[in-house]
Amino acid sequence: MDSSPVNWEALEALIIDFAKSENLIEDSSPPSSPSLSSSPSLSSSSYLSRLIIRQIRSSLEAGDVDAAIDLFRAHAPFVLEDHRLLFRLQKQKFIELLREGTTEDRGPAIDYLRTFLAPCALNAYPEAYEEFKHVLLAFIYDKDDQTSPVANEWAEKRRYEIAGLMSSVLRAHLHAYNPIFSMTLRYLISIHKGFCFRQGILSPISELIERLLLLERDPPATPQDSLYEAQPFDEVDIQALAHAVELTRQGAIDSLRFAKGDLFQAFQNEICRMRLDAAMLDELVREYCIYRGIVESGVQTLSEPLKGNPSESGCYSTQDGSLDVDYSSAKWSNSETSDTTDMSSMRGTNVELRYASDPASNLEDCSTSGSHQSENLRLPRNRSHGAGERSKRKRWRGRHDELDHISDIHFNRCSKQEVSTAMQVASATISKAQQGVENINGEEKYEIVLGMKELASRGMAAEVVEEINALDPNFFAQNPVLLFQLKQVEFLKLVGLGDHSGALKVACSHLGPLAASDPNLLKPLKETLLSLLRPSEDALVTGLPLHALATSLQVAFGKRLGIEEPQLVRIMRATLYTHTEWFKLQMCKDRFESLLRIDSLKENSTPVLTSLASSKSNTESCNLGSSQVTISSTTRVSDDGGSPNQASSGDVICDENAILKVMEFLALPRADAIHLLAQYNGNAETVIQQIFA
Repeated sequence: MDSSPVNWEALEALIIDFAKSENLIEDSSPPSSPSLSSSPSLSSSSYLSRLIIRQIRSSLEAGDVDAAIDLFRAHAPFVLEDHRLLFRLQKQKFIELLREGTTEDRGPAIDYLRTFLAPCALNAYPEAYEEFKHVLLAFIYDKDDQTSPVANEWAEKRRYEIAGLMSSVLRAHLHAYNPIFSMTLRYLISIHKGFCFRQGILSPISELIERLLLLERDPPATPQDSLYEAQPFDEVDIQALAHAVELTRQGAIDSLRFAKGDLFQAFQNEICRMRLDAAMLDELVREYCIYRGIVESGVQTLSEPLKGNPSESGCYSTQDGSLDVDYSSAKWSNSETSDTTDMSSMRGTNVELRYASDPASNLEDCSTSGSHQSENLRLPRNRSHGAGERSKRKRWRGRHDELDHISDIHFNRCSKQEVSTAMQVASATISKAQQGVENINGEEKYEIVLGMKELASRGMAAEVVEEINALDPNFFAQNPVLLFQLKQVEFLKLVGLGDHSGALKVACSHLGPLAASDPNLLKPLKETLLSLLRPSEDALVTGLPLHALATSLQVAFGKRLGIEEPQLVRIMRATLYTHTEWFKLQMCKDRFESLLRIDSLKENSTPVLTSLASSKSNTESCNLGSSQVTISSTTRVSDDGGSPNQASSGDVICDENAILKVMEFLALPRADAIHLLAQYNGNAETVIQQIFA
């Protein structure tokens, strides 16, 4: 399966917003920057509201209904005023009293039945009294009898159902929606799984997403009886919601009724019903933040220290086969200040650096000669540039104020190939081709790569080239385009400073020879030279996509040192690709992509500097258009650059109302409805008649 490029800058903004919103990092600045919360409905709800919901969910899942009711009374009394919800809580409380007691001691359950459950059943909802009489059978059927009429009432899964229902109600009423990134991930993974199933292909990230997105969904919050008399909703909204979150048509109507016709609120209610493994998501986010230098690389683990015996290489082998570093005698020395830190204090700390599963092969691919160029690797002469970057990093605090059942879910259950939460350090099995690399320990490699990224993001291209050449003289021989882009930055900065002679020297010494060896660089070279005619420092410097260039450098040089990209990037690449392909099949625009910032994640952030203007114009043109348009199959394929077989349905223009009618009457996906209409000249009535003939 192909993958889609990711706008790292947009992704980073979403991830930082998520980490701040969930209180995962120590940071005084507020979450949800203006760019992420353009309207109140999009702003991340307070962390406290979400924590209260998690506490209520935990209490109900543990069978402690009284604790949940106390929390409702303190923070959400409207739940107890809704007799429909109160009856469900009291019915569960009755079952829990029976579960706690013995067959001889049913007094508390009978008293609760008379005092609370029976009176509430009379006023809750039409079916409540029948449910009340049914639950009385729990008096005579044992909880272990799986064939009894009340086996479902006794089942512990009932706890999770009511906990999920209350969570759905509270989220909607308190507007305590998950951060945007969390909702985006749910949505993209859901579409990815649906696309792979429909196309009959195997997902390259199946193991990751199967663990991350749980199969269970919270039950939907049902609208009040008075809302059932609401005016009919636009069929466009109904179908958009139904197909976006895999609802039946009636389910979409009920969701819109609960949201009082607000499509985007209904969508958020439904997308938050999907459940993610919170522990796994936190580790994925933390891995990304460490890779990008957003947070410190070490944090005290919430679980017990890993057990094992030290190996000859100074590592402790853990139970899952990964390695934990023995810092008892290691020292960290700063070459600039000569400060030395005793690393023995870091024992029990997970330094989350993921290295390539086979760094030796990565190194050999970069070799231009028969010898192993890893032997040429050496530390850069000056690494003082990393000190300022390290001082800006936040401390990862994790969910320390979360409930015990959440913090106990340790991430070691994920395989090393998915997300490694311990430092992967070379051992005695490392091949001889890596011995030069191993002269630089994992933490140093990590800091070096982040230092290079920081220099590049500041436009210090000459320093980047000098440092990398000092460390690995063969790197740019294998990455000539990166060298060309860095020299472009150096050229443009010199022009901006009025140093035309120095700029032309850079062009003659580097840009020219690189373009001569790669014809694709000739056009960028010509456009770069045009800057000599307009030497405006503002125009040259402010328009440079230095963030994209710094990211490309970090990825390439990190791989050279055996540091893998974060797994989140792998997930985003695959899911963004299938999102694009899915809506090519649907032949319409995703109405929710702006809400979830999917459009910004797809924006072209190419590091080729001279292509900046054209890429911006292309991105703007791609984002134009209405959210729901009437299309023909041929027109859509032309706009999106779809595959030729999509155009085979002909030039029939399908009316939007006809598409919706076929989707509604036949309960078909949009793409199938369009293909059927194309076979019958766009006539919806003919399609329906032929199907039922």
